[in-house]
Amino acid sequence: MQKTIVITGGGGVLCSTIAKALAKEGHQVAILDLKLEHAALVAQQIQEEGGQALALKTNVLEKKSLEEAKAKIHEAFGSCDILINGAGGNHPLGTTSKTHLEQEDLENTQADFKSFFDLDTEGIQFVFNLNFIGTLLPTQVFSKDMVGKEGCSILNISSMNAFTPLTKIPAYSAAKASISNFTQWLAVHFAKVGIRVNALAPGFFLTDQNRALLTQENGELTERGKTIIQQTPMERFGNPEDLVGTTLWLCNKSSNFITGIVVPIDGGFSAYSGV
Repeated sequence: MQKTIVITGGGGVLCSTIAKALAKEGHQVAILDLKLEHAALVAQQIQEEGGQALALKTNVLEKKSLEEAKAKIHEAFGSCDILINGAGGNHPLGTTSKTHLEQEDLENTQADFKSFFDLDTEGIQFVFNLNFIGTLLPTQVFSKDMVGKEGCSILNISSMNAFTPLTKIPAYSAAKASISNFTQWLAVHFAKVGIRVNALAPGFFLTDQNRALLTQENGELTERGKTIIQQTPMERFGNPEDLVGTTLWLCNKSSNFITGIVVPIDGGFSAYSGV
C-alpha cells in the first residue's frame, strides 16, 4: 500500500539512502532539509528512477516552516502516514578536546583547547535544539495527520551514544539519550490513536559530519577511528544501506505490534565489552 512519508534531514548521507529505498517500495517521499540543493538532488535521483519525491527547504526548529512544508505535501501527496525524524547533528562548541580531564588542563590557555569547564552554553543548546526540539516540532506538526489512521508510524534517529556515552561529545550523547526517552514516551502517548513510535540507534557510519574525525585525508583511520573499529566485532563502519532493512520493517505492517523500541544497528559495538 502506497504511503506518504516525510523525512527530515533527507538530504544527508544516511537519510537520503533511506528515502531512495522507501521510494523504490512505491511510497511518496517528501524530503525536508535546511539545504534545498541537497534535498532537490535526492528528489531528482528518485524521480529519475521512476519514483515520487518532493524536495522542500525546511527548518525543523521553526514550526511555521514545518507547517508550510506540510501544506505543500498535502497538495502534492496528501496527508502524512510515516514521519522519519532524521535531522540532527553535533557541534564543536559542545565537544571537549580530550577524552579525560587532567589537572594540568586547567592551566591550558590555547585558543582551540576546550576542557569540560570551557564548553560553550550556546553550542550545547544548539545540539539539544537540533536533535530534541528538531524531533519534537516535526512530530507535533505531522503526527496530527496520523491520528485515527491505520498503518501510521514515527521513526526517530537515536544513536549508540544514547546507550553508552562516547568520550568528548557530552552534548550529543545526552541529546540522543533524550531521543530514546522521547521515543518511549511518544509510543505510550500515541498508543490509543494508532500511531507506533520507534527509533534506530546507528553505530558508526561515515558521514559528512564525522568523516574528518574518523579518517585522514589519505583514507587511513585516525586514532579515534582505529579505536572504534577495534571495538566493533564486525570490524567496519556501517554503510548507509545497513539502515534500510530495519527501517522498512519498522515502517510496514510486519511490525504492527512493535512500538517504543530503540534498535541498535552497530555491527556488535554495544555487545562487546572490549575483552
